[in-house]
Amino acid sequence: MNPDRRDPRTLEVIDAHHHCWDLSQGNYPWLQQDYLGEQFFLGPYEQLRRNYLPDDYRADTEGYRIVGTVHIEAERSRTQQVEETRWLHQLRERTGLPTVLVPHVSFTQPDLIEVLTAHTAFAHVRGIRSKPVTASAPGISVQGQPGTLQDPAWLEGLSQLENFGLSWDLRVPFWHLLEAADVAKQFPGIRIILNHTGLPLDRSEEGLAAWREGMEALADAPNVYVKLSELGLRGGRWDPVSNRQVLRDALSIFGSERAVFASNLPVSGLSARFETLFAGVLDAVSDLDQVAVDNIFANNARAFYRM
Repeated sequence: MNPDRRDPRTLEVIDAHHHCWDLSQGNYPWLQQDYLGEQFFLGPYEQLRRNYLPDDYRADTEGYRIVGTVHIEAERSRTQQVEETRWLHQLRERTGLPTVLVPHVSFTQPDLIEVLTAHTAFAHVRGIRSKPVTASAPGISVQGQPGTLQDPAWLEGLSQLENFGLSWDLRVPFWHLLEAADVAKQFPGIRIILNHTGLPLDRSEEGLAAWREGMEALADAPNVYVKLSELGLRGGRWDPVSNRQVLRDALSIFGSERAVFASNLPVSGLSARFETLFAGVLDAVSDLDQVAVDNIFANNARAFYRM
């Protein structure tokens, strides 16, 4: 392998998924009054209950050629959706980060159009992340309930993204990937990007088989991309062997033209340092040519998020 491709000083990187927050400047219920503890998908996260700002991000990624970042909504109070976007634009003006933003709106909230209009009045908004209602574990069905992937009102709200020229950041656990694929195929005009490698939280043979089935269904929709991100497991566990297989399978399924590198900082720090995440993805792409590597680490995100 060309040594330059392993050198963070020469490999251009766009981080397609990170968060910032200032707990004195907004309300983040999951970090403040509604701490989830063991209910969080990665387990207790006490260490995240502090400010995380561009200086912290730069410290975590020091030595790497980060040429752009995508800020994904950080679950600020749903009464402060536009305020988060405004604050992030002010943060960008002061610090240079983040480069572009993906804010939040609920697809079923009554003022959906008003909030989308307000978000898109800001120059650096590129998409929306809005999580559907999901089951807490495989084998539990919530199909058809309000806010789920089958809810007609929710689907109507999702359809509005095309009118605003916005992409959708899709975030569901692996047991909802097949349902998400059905939705993606209903909206070929909306660019969709799957968060966190489809959250393959069950690394058993059976769990990974279910994850692959869902990933293959999603990849059948040409408007869907995947983020190679958040491979941490519950309790801060990091499994480099199964992580490598997950990354290679995701790349095999989606191809190098529809995969992007993303850190999920600071949440990913519950399981691994940035160096570990970065090295894992580099290892997974070791058989690819330089064009493919450059696409995964920068060019695909640049194109998807119109940077």
